[in-house]
Amino acid sequence: MFVDLTDEQLVELSVSTEPDAFGEIVRRWERKIFALCFGMLGREDEARDAAQEAFINAYRSLPKFRGDAKVSSWLHRIAVNQCLTVKRRQKTRAEEYLGDEDEAEATTFVAAASGSPKHIAEKRERLRLVRQAVRALPVELREVIVMKEFEEMTFQEIADRLELPLSTVKSRLYTALKQLRSRLERLSVEVV
Repeated sequence: MFVDLTDEQLVELSVSTEPDAFGEIVRRWERKIFALCFGMLGREDEARDAAQEAFINAYRSLPKFRGDAKVSSWLHRIAVNQCLTVKRRQKTRAEEYLGDEDEAEATTFVAAASGSPKHIAEKRERLRLVRQAVRALPVELREVIVMKEFEEMTFQEIADRLELPLSTVKSRLYTALKQLRSRLERLSVEVV
């Protein structure tokens, strides 16, 4: 019923006559918003909760949506703010978020590469250190890394979503990668 409408039309319908139209917005954006939250928080359960809260906040804020930005940019900003709220509430250093990765996730990721227990343990430790380094980046750098490397967005898509000049996105990614390389070298992690 709502599939052929733009995001902006869906927002307008949600506010005026058809509150169920917001469900289509959720369907369209839930995977990307979850991926963003997961990239920022590092834990599936926290990311799922943050994404859900972001959509609830967006629904409550529908009457305030002025259309100055794309719906995708608006949702992205709400999700980032929700992730920051989660982190503030927990009052935990960014490095600790990566130390709690799901054991099953890490095992699944590295087990495919090698059957050797030593090799698996080394890869698991490397993954933990990389995640720790990503979590330690400032938010504006981390979100660009997450969008480029985990969500596999183009520079232009990132620039559109964040409403930034393309040159700023490229600069932030360059800076983020440089900082990551430096952090990983200090941790003696082999940088490929």
